[in-house]
Amino acid sequence: MQKKPLILALVALVTIPVIHFAQEKGGFTELFNGKDQTGWKNPFEWGKVEVKDGEFHLTAEKKFFLVTEREYSDFVFEGDVHLPEGKANSGFMFRAHVGPNKVFGYQAECDGSDRCWSGGLYDEGRNKWIWPGKEGNSKLESALAYAKESQAHFATSEVKGALKRNGWNTYRITCKGNKIKIEVNDVVTTEIENDIDAKGFIGIQHHGEKGATYRFRNLRIREL
Repeated sequence: MQKKPLILALVALVTIPVIHFAQEKGGFTELFNGKDQTGWKNPFEWGKVEVKDGEFHLTAEKKFFLVTEREYSDFVFEGDVHLPEGKANSGFMFRAHVGPNKVFGYQAECDGSDRCWSGGLYDEGRNKWIWPGKEGNSKLESALAYAKESQAHFATSEVKGALKRNGWNTYRITCKGNKIKIEVNDVVTTEIENDIDAKGFIGIQHHGEKGATYRFRNLRIREL
């Protein structure tokens, strides 16, 4: 009978660190286990996916996307991307739609060119640029509006320099109802209200440059 308080004390000592650890993780769920493609699928007939050193490595000769097997609605998503050298462009798809050899919808832009439009909101396969810019009545109008307004928005040193061209970059995408916020390395690059899509898949992109390897890691989500 005298051993029970000791047992309870030991249980309490073990339980406290576990609770503290869960709080530190912020309720995020890992989407990528760092070992294999569990929870992900390639809906394209092309594109190679490898897991190396806890990273997804994508290679291809045509653009393709690796996407989650389930959809998400309201969430905070975080992920790291490392662009290859040379011509490169990528992004994180979210609330996206998936079909055979097709992925379309919202994309947080990862731009490796000198224009530095990383963190913009692009509507892959549909209306093209959403922010900065305005949703025009045509793809051309949308693109022109984006180009005009980006001169002011992406010309700021903080936003223009948010992406590390030759290093790892952390993206954070927050979706709550029609509110969308994109951050690149803790810099807010897009904050907008848009109700085209309320739910969909998460995805990562290879832009199609032959011989280029796009790397991704630390993919996780906290549903709201």
